[in-house]
Amino acid sequence: MAGMASSNGDEEIVGINVTPLVDVVLVLLVVLMVTAGYIASRAIPVDLPKAATGESVPQTLALSIDQHGGLYLDGRRMEEPELHGRVAAVKRARPDIRAVIAADGRVPHQRVIRLIDLLRQEHVTEFALDVRPEDLGGAH
Repeated sequence: MAGMASSNGDEEIVGINVTPLVDVVLVLLVVLMVTAGYIASRAIPVDLPKAATGESVPQTLALSIDQHGGLYLDGRRMEEPELHGRVAAVKRARPDIRAVIAADGRVPHQRVIRLIDLLRQEHVTEFALDVRPEDLGGAH
């Protein structure tokens, strides 16, 4: 009779297999990590120019210029004097600072050069120009 009680199906569950739950959570975490950087860098709508020789750089200071010439530092709009002060403060705190400039393709070249000059005045000499990732690796 003892053998019949185990085949009854009314047994109490004493443990839960969490392996599938952990698998799902890890996949969601990876998706979040991959998309978080993309979403943050695309907060300001800019139409980036194409480039076949672009490369990815560790982003520390995210500078953007929108189509109307507005300046943004890490997604926050600011005027040039305030940007000067912020960049100088960051440079003092982190001498090895790098910058990535995302300028709308419709912005005059002079505006981008002015931002590069601002960075150089504050001794930020390591910077890159952001381009659309899907255009990388094209024809040579």
